[in-house]
Amino acid sequence: MSTPRIPRRKPRTARIGVFGVGFHKYWPQFDGLLEELRGKLSVFVDQVRSHGVEVIDFGIVDDAHSAYALLPKLKAADLDLVFCDMLTYATSATFAVIARGLDVPMVLVALQPLPALDYPRATTYMQLCNDDFCSVPEFTGVAIRMGRKPPPVILGTLKDDPIAQAEIADWCDIAMALHDLKRARIGHFGHPIEHMFDMQTDQAALTAAFGCHVVQTEPDELLRLERTVTQAEIQAKEAQILELFATPDPVSDPVTTKLTAEDLHVAARVAVALDKFIEVHDLDALAYYYEGEEDSPMRRLVTNLIVGNSLLTAAGFPMCGESDLKTCVAMLIMDRLGMGGSFAEFHPVDFREGFVLVGHDGPHHINIAEGKPVLRSLRKYHGKPGCGASVEFKIKEGPITMLSIGVRHDGRFKFVIAEGESVRGPIPPTGNTNTRGFFQPDVRTFLKRWVAEGPTHHFALGVGHRAEALKQLADILDIEAAIVTPDSL
Repeated sequence: MSTPRIPRRKPRTARIGVFGVGFHKYWPQFDGLLEELRGKLSVFVDQVRSHGVEVIDFGIVDDAHSAYALLPKLKAADLDLVFCDMLTYATSATFAVIARGLDVPMVLVALQPLPALDYPRATTYMQLCNDDFCSVPEFTGVAIRMGRKPPPVILGTLKDDPIAQAEIADWCDIAMALHDLKRARIGHFGHPIEHMFDMQTDQAALTAAFGCHVVQTEPDELLRLERTVTQAEIQAKEAQILELFATPDPVSDPVTTKLTAEDLHVAARVAVALDKFIEVHDLDALAYYYEGEEDSPMRRLVTNLIVGNSLLTAAGFPMCGESDLKTCVAMLIMDRLGMGGSFAEFHPVDFREGFVLVGHDGPHHINIAEGKPVLRSLRKYHGKPGCGASVEFKIKEGPITMLSIGVRHDGRFKFVIAEGESVRGPIPPTGNTNTRGFFQPDVRTFLKRWVAEGPTHHFALGVGHRAEALKQLADILDIEAAIVTPDSL
């Protein structure tokens, strides 16, 4: 993502452990080898640390005794991810007890210093310094014997290897997603729109699958906080909104008008109340839907959350309409992976040019907007009560990824994932987000394959192609994942 319009309220973070492995019998045989491998480990630790995560270097494990001593230290460190750096050949006794006892995802890293041995000058010492892959099959096989999945592997060279460095970055992103998923406090008030069966969510199942906690809140608390908002706070928020959004004249839709001073005032007042609300409840996200009594202060409040929630979503606090807790989690995952993550569904298909509009009404991640996002006043919200300011933009042009969290017949969650492209072109000027989404092999085939996987009608829409990272995250969480691609069926 480019420089954000709105900075994060909390930085992305993760706590990652790194330990190296070797074979203790080498040290008396080859002078200087242990020190060279320590230097190699230090280079890798610095590479991981460069991604903005906290790194704990546990040093080198070289026999069963040191492995048993390391395990309780790893477990006590409250880690989100562990890298096992394959510095040279190591017996699986340095790994087996850790594979068996560690309840944190682990990645094997085999990054040799040389892209190839200097064969005419090769020595046993040179080979051992570059023997990173040698014991990987032994480690993965032993992991299976310990009743665990074989750890994923980063394979390449220690320097000048963009593929390996991209994989390290992906795993740091995954660690940051895991860090917040298992700690997140997701606020919820109201209820799903009546008859939206796919929105119904077992809150205990969310905790079981992801670790997050759903904080049940009341819209009356938000109404109480709105009464504390000062005129100065409203004016400051109005200034922020007008700096971030364009307010053009209406185009073709009679539902829309140019943003009115009244709608701006209401949106700003509610946005300030939302800021107070998330502080009071110490929230990391919010899913909501509430209608309130007609012509009441409550209805005016709960139908004007769009602008404030869009500001919060861009600041790293996913806010999800229609009480969709599952998509709120999907948006949180995308945000922590550095993809943005906006609330979306499918809109009309363009059969002439072969794309589908993807977007939604309500709050959105304005940091991934193409150009300056727009605010329009709407005389009515289609299918919902109320009126007021609404957000319109399209997602940045280029690669995009979608994540829907569906529910299987047995009640377990399922990730439905797809990659596509956001392309240039006009969108409907209706005060809602819309993006021209192109998907392979063609729009008809893709949409049929997508719905066959059992998604909800909502999904999180982010920038970049990150399907594999989402699949890796699903594997860690023991959640089924389907990537809908041309070869998926």
